[in-house]
Amino acid sequence: MALHSSEFQEFERLAIAPLYARPRVTHGMPSEVIPEDGMDPPVAYSMIHDELMLDGNSRQNLATFVTTYMDDEARLLFAETADKNMIDKDEYPQTAAIEGRCVRMIAQLWNTPEGENATGTSTTGSSEAVMLGGLALKWRWRERRRTAGLSSDRPNLVMGINVQVVWEKFCRYWDVEPRYAPIEEGRLQLNAEEAVKLCDENTIGVVAILGSTFDGSYEPVEEIATALDELAASGGPDVPIHVDAASGGFVAPFLDPDLRWDFRVPRVRSINSSGHKYGLVFPGVGWVVWRTPEDLPEDLVFHVNYLGGDMPTFALNFSRPGAQVIAQYYNLIRLGREGYRQIQQAARDTALFLSGEVARTGPYELMSDGSQLPVFLFRLKPEVTNYTVYDVSAKMRERGWQLPAYSLPEHLSDVSGLRVVVRNGLSRDMAELFLADLARSTDFLESLETRMPHDPSHTESFRH
Repeated sequence: MALHSSEFQEFERLAIAPLYARPRVTHGMPSEVIPEDGMDPPVAYSMIHDELMLDGNSRQNLATFVTTYMDDEARLLFAETADKNMIDKDEYPQTAAIEGRCVRMIAQLWNTPEGENATGTSTTGSSEAVMLGGLALKWRWRERRRTAGLSSDRPNLVMGINVQVVWEKFCRYWDVEPRYAPIEEGRLQLNAEEAVKLCDENTIGVVAILGSTFDGSYEPVEEIATALDELAASGGPDVPIHVDAASGGFVAPFLDPDLRWDFRVPRVRSINSSGHKYGLVFPGVGWVVWRTPEDLPEDLVFHVNYLGGDMPTFALNFSRPGAQVIAQYYNLIRLGREGYRQIQQAARDTALFLSGEVARTGPYELMSDGSQLPVFLFRLKPEVTNYTVYDVSAKMRERGWQLPAYSLPEHLSDVSGLRVVVRNGLSRDMAELFLADLARSTDFLESLETRMPHDPSHTESFRH
């Protein structure tokens, strides 16, 4: 159909008009209501793109554990599979098959004993994986109690107070008493002695963290397991371990292969990790694996007649894109064990380089050095009184660095520190730029005669 003269003139005007001279761009759009009329795709894109420039630069975000760099080929696969729904196994059988391959590869990575048929699933991240792992612990404990004719109405879960907040959510959502082991100066994680103290007949499990979000340290999984073995042998409760390896599950197997934290420890019954952290995938994908099918109670698995077939599923979410699972598979086959080892070793080397340089900078002292996870924590020396770590964080943000300042939890709540997470993509050159900016920020703060005011609303907690 031919355009009317007025329509043609409008079409011609828009065809040649510069983007930022078009209608709606010059007058803006309401941000809280759906507009009556739409707009050209380039206009909509530019409006959103420009607003997002006000976000921080993700590559300079030293707070997050989440991956901010992937190969261009991985990005392409990510875009090509974003429209595939992971739940539609019949419609996307190869995506489902690839998910299964990833589970088996990761189970092998975590040293599933030969002859034991591990089972597992992908999730939207470690938060969902934690919920699933905790539910399995609770159901198995409840089944044992009921079989023995005992009460099952007061379950508890033992963990260090350094756990990520998702474990607090699990306990609240699923009516489990959280039992937190305290931390102390020089020990920011759970140990065997503190774990055993808190266990009783109502303990559904002990959570051990492989890579604390506080300081990057590994909790001593094998020592905790040995103490629980001795507790059971002396007539006490037989308590399983779940390892929250959200970050360390894709670091320790490559850099610390002799460390026994995984299914080589018989008391470890389930493990979770985040593919979107050191698994090197954009968010969000996680993994949870159980040593045997018996460790995942059948009552928790649903068999759904959906879109043409029987589909067993154990998840808190239903529809989600297959892109992250495909990107995880890409990384596993593209990098292989040696590729992962090189990347994680480079990250650890950079963390050790940074922490060593920070320790040599006058007002700072290390609380960890990045020798386990490539993560380290440092604080100001006690004699520094005219500024705080929050002032350092704010000053670094002027140069684009998101260097988080946190207060520690109960028993060390008067201690605040700065945490650096080194990820793939933080090159040595970027590390040296960070150090130069930290030195400039420190010199500026050292020159102040009085303490800068701290806005309490900026205080964060490591558990988040």
